[in-house]
Amino acid sequence: MKSFEWTVVDTDIGPLLLAATEEGLVSVVFHADPAVRDRALARLAGRLAAEPVEDATGLLAEPIRQLEAYFAGGLREFDLPLDWSLSGGFNRQVLRELAKSVPYGAVVGYGDLAARVGEPGAAQAAGAAMGSNPLPVVVPCHRVVETGGGLGGFGGGLETKRRLLALEGVLPEPLF
Repeated sequence: MKSFEWTVVDTDIGPLLLAATEEGLVSVVFHADPAVRDRALARLAGRLAAEPVEDATGLLAEPIRQLEAYFAGGLREFDLPLDWSLSGGFNRQVLRELAKSVPYGAVVGYGDLAARVGEPGAAQAAGAAMGSNPLPVVVPCHRVVETGGGLGGFGGGLETKRRLLALEGVLPEPLF
């Protein structure tokens, strides 16, 4: 049976579950306490038709290194192989555009992002694509905001989105 590797890393925004296949990083899951971790691993096992193995061969060494550098303020662009098998169609198209064209410290509106992939009226669909992002932080859906300046939604919670945007200098650091 195929397998995928996983581990949980502690970060400034709480524990993140990382999972990788031979193709690359396939999943990042926020708030990965034991219950969330177990549900996410079961879901990934089903979607990937693969057995979870705890960080056996080191597939996650480079993603861990880059995430640590990002949270320390020393990395502005991830350079990792990504396994896009958990995303398809319009969602994958929008997420790939986001990853390549919205740099550290910048934000883009949902509608603007949809227009960049040739679907100018698809702001809500772009929002749904952000909500389906299997690789948050690395594929920076926290950088997508409402056109009027609101934060919009975020699968990791709005406080997590605020903290990521503050890390990148887009928002001020929280006072407490």
